[in-house]
Amino acid sequence: MKWKILLAALLVISAAVAYYFYSQQIEAENAQTYETAKVVRMNLSKTVSATGTIQPRESVEVSSKITARIKEILVEENQHVTAGQVVAILDGKDYEAKLRQANFALTNTSQKLARTKRLYEIGAKSLADLEDAQYNYDRAKSEVELAESDVNETVITAPMDGIVVGEPLTAGSMAVQGNSNPTVIMRIADLSEKLVKAKVDETDIGSVKVGARATFTVDAYPDENFSATVHTISQTDTANSWDSTNSSGSSSSSSNSVIYYYVTFNAPDPKNLLLPAMTARLDITVGRAEDSLCVPIEAVKTDAQGSYVERVTTDAQGRQSAENIYITVGLYGEEFVEVSSGALNVGDDVSVTYQASAQKTSANRGGGGMRRMPPM
Repeated sequence: MKWKILLAALLVISAAVAYYFYSQQIEAENAQTYETAKVVRMNLSKTVSATGTIQPRESVEVSSKITARIKEILVEENQHVTAGQVVAILDGKDYEAKLRQANFALTNTSQKLARTKRLYEIGAKSLADLEDAQYNYDRAKSEVELAESDVNETVITAPMDGIVVGEPLTAGSMAVQGNSNPTVIMRIADLSEKLVKAKVDETDIGSVKVGARATFTVDAYPDENFSATVHTISQTDTANSWDSTNSSGSSSSSSNSVIYYYVTFNAPDPKNLLLPAMTARLDITVGRAEDSLCVPIEAVKTDAQGSYVERVTTDAQGRQSAENIYITVGLYGEEFVEVSSGALNVGDDVSVTYQASAQKTSANRGGGGMRRMPPM
């Protein structure tokens, strides 16, 4: 009889122990574990990236107003010149000969005009004769002035202070005049101030403002950070695609889906490191929040009520639980977002994952969706 009682007691104890371990297993399976991050206070900034080209603030192409062979180049590449300085001389023999001929013609017509006036005064010449003589004299005078101008154009002067950038043409080269495509004898640029001309995507251009600050790097000095400030924002896209009369712009717009706008930056260069045509990679600061409450971007979730974060707390037994804290988000940075309002404090833990549960589904456990008690 005693052994039956002892057996029954053992069965009861075994069932109790099994139930305890089963309940612990269920509790462990239902327990949530969270990957968390801290709520912090920090300075937050939002940037827009763009690529541009270094340019001098001012530059000119020195060309000739006449067609002539270059007789002498008086400056070299990288030489500093001042406005009005003679930088090149053209061969002016033909133009000097034309000036002499024009002066001969002027002297001749001047004498004829004087004789015609005397004869007109005594009635020997008509008024028409006098007018013709005056016309021939005025035309000859204009020819002299034009010839003198051409001779003067054989002396090329610098139109501005600056540096000769690139190698000038050599003596003996032909300088051809033209309104659309004249021969460029040399280029002069003011390198005391630099600009960066960049293309900004249409999705970002609305957040870029005049006066906004930027930093950039160039390949020549990868460890050097340069500063810049937005100077101007173009009011038309780079291809003028809005202009229906611009056939090239229309075709460009149809073939390219991305629209860009030129943004020009002032770029101080006290060390004189930047050279024209260098590629600048810019980060433009378009928003900034000082000493703001921030959470990682991946911590922010949304539902029908708005944006929220899951604040995670841990009890004395190490079990984690979470509650939804609804917030108002402000400025977005690259990794963090500003919390404008909400019941969060510095140091709070927030979940940065959407699902971190160790619970298994009933389908994975089997049993038709019902949990089974362990056998007694």
